[in-house]
Amino acid sequence: MCAARLPGSGPSRRTVLQGVFLAGAASMAAGCVGFATTGGGGMVFLSTQFRPVAEAERFRGFLAKTFPGSVSYVTIEEGPFASQVQSQVGAGRTQVGLLGGSHSDLAPLAGEYLEDVSGVPAGQGYPAEFLTLARAGTRQSWYVPWAQAGFVLAAHEDALQHLPPGADPDTLTYDQFLDWAVAARRANGNRPMLGLPCGPKGLYHRFLQGYLLPSFTGGQMTTFRSPEAVTAWQYLKELWANTSPSSTTYDFMQEPLRAGAVRVGWDHVARLVDAPGDEPGRWRMLPAPRGPRGLGHMAVVLGLAIPRGSTDRHQAEQVIQALSTPRAQVELLRSNGFFPGGRRADPRRPAARPPAGSRGGAAAAGRARRDPVAAAGRPRHPRG
Repeated sequence: MCAARLPGSGPSRRTVLQGVFLAGAASMAAGCVGFATTGGGGMVFLSTQFRPVAEAERFRGFLAKTFPGSVSYVTIEEGPFASQVQSQVGAGRTQVGLLGGSHSDLAPLAGEYLEDVSGVPAGQGYPAEFLTLARAGTRQSWYVPWAQAGFVLAAHEDALQHLPPGADPDTLTYDQFLDWAVAARRANGNRPMLGLPCGPKGLYHRFLQGYLLPSFTGGQMTTFRSPEAVTAWQYLKELWANTSPSSTTYDFMQEPLRAGAVRVGWDHVARLVDAPGDEPGRWRMLPAPRGPRGLGHMAVVLGLAIPRGSTDRHQAEQVIQALSTPRAQVELLRSNGFFPGGRRADPRRPAARPPAGSRGGAAAAGRARRDPVAAAGRPRHPRG
């Protein structure tokens, strides 16, 4: 929140701060952190999600069709999001009705800054792990699971033809993935076909913390300083030598993939939606590779929360219920690429299973599972 406390004290400073505070969340944020609003007034729905202009506009259109009431969808980055909520609730002047964010955005606000939403009827079939996360170590629920997503490989058929002999693209090991990158580069006039989202706004760090390192070390954080982690970094050095140097400019992999700059890319599913363009039959969406300790996986869990002192708790609950219906969950997948938060999200298939890899997922946390195929480890041979 840009209206931070200034050094010193005095009536003029207090007056200025109070004036800024009373201006409301939407006007403050527009001036301080530059987030966009619908401009239509109504209850403010403050969210860290769908910030790119195109994504925000698609969601606003979806929200208008899903909930008939007046709601202003306001996007904001994660840091200012926490500051806005903490400052407004702490001062007893909440100007927001509903909050949307990832587990990591909402969990730190649990208890002191959020209302208990245990009694809000919403959705069905949420994984037990998601409901546990929503309680943030307490007996109350501080958000309602909203949607989930993961990270996958997108591969064009031009690159798939260079897979190592006998390799199954749905169960690749990291060794096979590297061999694939090498073969594709050689066949492409020594120009790498693999790209990674290493730009300023890319999610390359999620590849490291949720997939590569857990797959080699069998754990998170505490295992990242180990001989197995050293092996992972050595592997990454080889992989990077066969990755497009332009990857340092890639924020969303769908753009270079669709343009043909690269033919294989790893990214968040929502950042790969446009990659196939008008040739969906020539693309495959594949699981991440497996390492010596199994398949590392990071599930991104979104939630809907109500801030303490919400401007309209009743309407906020109505919006949560509207966004939690099976049909709304499926439409969110179609419009913005996020998978349903519950297992019964398709109204045509009430017993539908969750997307591959989502069962038992934990919010923004990598996990490695035993894989006897990958457990043999990496072969020791040079690649050039």
